[in-house]
Amino acid sequence: MSLSEMIKKELLSWNGVTEKPHRYGGVEFNYKNKELGHVHGDTLADLPFPKSIRDEILKQGLAHPHHIFPDSGWVSYYMKSEDDLPLLIHLFRLQYDRIVKKLDNNQM
Repeated sequence: MSLSEMIKKELLSWNGVTEKPHRYGGVEFNYKNKELGHVHGDTLADLPFPKSIRDEILKQGLAHPHHIFPDSGWVSYYMKSEDDLPLLIHLFRLQYDRIVKKLDNNQM
Protein backbone atom coordinates (compact mmCIF):
# COMPACT_ATOMS: atom_id res chain seq x y z
CA MET A 1 0.00 0.00 0.00
CA SER A 2 1.39 3.43 -0.95
CA LEU A 3 1.88 6.25 1.56
CA SER A 4 -1.04 8.22 0.11
CA GLU A 5 -3.27 5.12 0.29
CA MET A 6 -2.34 4.63 3.97
CA ILE A 7 -3.16 8.27 4.71
CA LYS A 8 -6.42 8.01 2.80
CA LYS A 9 -7.41 4.84 4.68
CA GLU A 10 -6.79 6.51 8.04
CA LEU A 11 -8.45 9.85 7.30
CA LEU A 12 -11.54 8.33 5.71
CA SER A 13 -12.06 6.26 8.88
CA TRP A 14 -12.72 9.50 10.79
CA ASN A 15 -16.34 10.52 11.17
CA GLY A 16 -17.48 12.86 8.40
CA VAL A 17 -14.25 12.97 6.39
CA THR A 18 -14.62 12.83 2.62
CA GLU A 19 -12.22 13.00 -0.29
CA LYS A 20 -12.21 14.62 -3.71
CA PRO A 21 -9.64 15.49 -6.37
CA HIS A 22 -7.65 18.58 -5.39
CA ARG A 23 -7.72 21.49 -7.84
CA TYR A 24 -3.90 21.46 -8.15
CA GLY A 25 -3.56 17.69 -8.32
CA GLY A 26 -3.65 15.04 -5.65
CA VAL A 27 -6.40 14.20 -3.18
CA GLU A 28 -8.15 16.69 -0.89
CA PHE A 29 -9.70 15.65 2.42
CA ASN A 30 -12.65 17.56 3.82
CA TYR A 31 -14.96 17.72 6.80
CA LYS A 32 -18.33 19.27 5.90
CA ASN A 33 -16.80 20.91 2.82
CA LYS A 34 -13.97 22.48 4.84
CA GLU A 35 -10.54 21.38 3.64
CA LEU A 36 -8.42 19.54 6.20
CA GLY A 37 -5.52 19.35 3.77
CA HIS A 38 -4.43 17.50 0.68
CA VAL A 39 -1.73 15.13 -0.48
CA HIS A 40 0.24 15.24 -3.70
CA GLY A 41 1.06 11.60 -4.33
CA ASP A 42 3.39 9.92 -1.86
CA THR A 43 5.75 12.84 -1.30
CA LEU A 44 3.94 15.97 -0.10
CA ALA A 45 1.00 17.02 2.06
CA ASP A 46 -0.28 20.57 2.53
CA LEU A 47 -2.50 21.64 5.42
CA PRO A 48 -4.13 25.03 6.13
CA PHE A 49 -3.99 26.37 9.67
CA PRO A 50 -4.60 29.74 11.27
CA LYS A 51 -1.26 31.57 11.31
CA SER A 52 -0.92 31.28 15.10
CA ILE A 53 -1.16 27.48 14.93
CA ARG A 54 1.02 27.38 11.82
CA ASP A 55 3.69 29.40 13.62
CA GLU A 56 3.69 26.94 16.54
CA ILE A 57 3.91 23.96 14.18
CA LEU A 58 6.90 25.54 12.44
CA LYS A 59 8.51 26.51 15.76
CA GLN A 60 8.27 22.88 16.89
CA GLY A 61 9.76 21.68 13.60
CA LEU A 62 6.71 19.55 12.79
CA ALA A 63 6.38 20.84 9.21
CA HIS A 64 7.76 23.41 6.77
CA PRO A 65 6.32 26.67 5.48
CA HIS A 66 4.11 26.03 2.46
CA HIS A 67 6.24 25.30 -0.60
CA ILE A 68 4.53 27.98 -2.73
CA PHE A 69 2.95 30.35 -0.18
CA PRO A 70 5.45 30.41 2.71
CA ASP A 71 3.90 33.45 4.41
CA SER A 72 0.39 31.97 4.52
CA GLY A 73 -1.12 29.80 7.25
CA TRP A 74 -0.44 26.71 5.15
CA VAL A 75 2.25 24.18 6.02
CA SER A 76 3.92 21.56 3.84
CA TYR A 77 4.97 18.15 5.07
CA TYR A 78 7.40 16.12 3.00
CA MET A 79 6.98 12.35 3.14
CA LYS A 80 9.92 10.06 2.54
CA SER A 81 8.85 6.80 4.15
CA GLU A 82 6.21 5.11 6.25
CA ASP A 83 8.06 6.46 9.32
CA ASP A 84 6.77 9.94 8.43
CA LEU A 85 3.11 8.95 8.61
CA PRO A 86 2.48 9.15 12.39
CA LEU A 87 3.49 12.82 12.52
CA LEU A 88 1.55 13.65 9.37
CA ILE A 89 -1.54 11.88 10.73
CA HIS A 90 -1.06 13.88 13.95
CA LEU A 91 -1.11 17.14 11.95
CA PHE A 92 -4.26 16.06 10.10
CA ARG A 93 -5.82 15.15 13.46
CA LEU A 94 -5.01 18.58 14.89
CA GLN A 95 -6.73 20.10 11.88
CA TYR A 96 -9.69 17.71 12.08
CA ASP A 97 -10.29 18.29 15.79
CA ARG A 98 -10.06 22.07 15.33
CA ILE A 99 -12.47 22.13 12.39
CA VAL A 100 -14.96 19.68 13.92
CA LYS A 101 -15.08 21.77 17.09
CA LYS A 102 -15.50 25.01 15.15
CA LEU A 103 -18.15 23.76 12.71
CA ASP A 104 -20.13 21.65 15.14
CA ASN A 105 -20.21 24.38 17.82
CA ASN A 106 -21.55 26.85 15.25
CA GLN A 107 -24.53 24.57 14.60
CA MET A 108 -25.71 24.52 18.20
